[in-house]
Amino acid sequence: MRRAGHWRLGAWIGVLLTPAFVVMLGFVAWPMVAAFGYAFRSFDSLSVSHFVGLRNFADVLFHTPYAAWTWRAFEHNVIVFVALMGLQNGLAYLLAFALLKALPGHRVHQVIVFLPVVLSAIIVGFLWKLFLHPLFGLVNALTGLLGFAPHPWLGDDHTALGSIIFANGWHWVGFPALIFLAGMQRISRETMEAARLDGATDRVLLTRIIWPLVAPSATIVFTLTFIGSFNWFELPYVMAGLDGSPAGATDVLGLYFYRTAFGSVSSGLQDFGHGSALAVLMFAFIAVISAISLRILRRREIEI
Repeated sequence: MRRAGHWRLGAWIGVLLTPAFVVMLGFVAWPMVAAFGYAFRSFDSLSVSHFVGLRNFADVLFHTPYAAWTWRAFEHNVIVFVALMGLQNGLAYLLAFALLKALPGHRVHQVIVFLPVVLSAIIVGFLWKLFLHPLFGLVNALTGLLGFAPHPWLGDDHTALGSIIFANGWHWVGFPALIFLAGMQRISRETMEAARLDGATDRVLLTRIIWPLVAPSATIVFTLTFIGSFNWFELPYVMAGLDGSPAGATDVLGLYFYRTAFGSVSSGLQDFGHGSALAVLMFAFIAVISAISLRILRRREIEI
């Protein structure tokens, strides 16, 4: 009787999991396997042609014109990662400490800090595109009050990428802030009170006591920031377009891959071979670096 009950329970669990399994198989696993196979093939328009081995990989890494586009996009992704790691996560750490101090209205502030995170990246992109508009944007209106001339933030190749990074930081700063806050709340009150009695200032608390003890939270934040920075697509696509305007100043690997595989307004050519090679290289790079960084950061947690 018990075995029959276990069998019915297992069958019911299988029925519930089957739709999710089919979706994952059809929209995640199969496209990944197909992309890996296409990376070693040549394409005649949309038709698979012949096997070319590693030629597609060599083209996107070393041969003109693909190599120049690849390394330019990669450089921009590195800039995004460094900026978000330092500015976004640094600000998130300070915001988490401010929320930890439970100042008046801190619960409302928690909601305000996290609220932009629940917004769609598409909405955030269009919102900041309006804010940064050179004629009627809020940013130029505020800088105009300070005596500065209007500036085409997204039209200047010196400020376009920084403007999108700033919008991304505004969008996501609440997420690492709450992760850091959760880590800080796990620190015992006795530890914090003992440090205060020894005369520790807020700076000492942040750098010498709290930071080592939130190592697990830092591991999560750093890993997700790295993956997100090198998977960057929605925000630059909405705010700068598929070509990484102006003049490729905002081009990143996600845009470059999509443009290569599926074409764009300026180039209607679709090259699944080189696009798949880019996708495989991106996946391998992110997977390897994430695994290595996780190993190093986990070791740091144990040593602390």
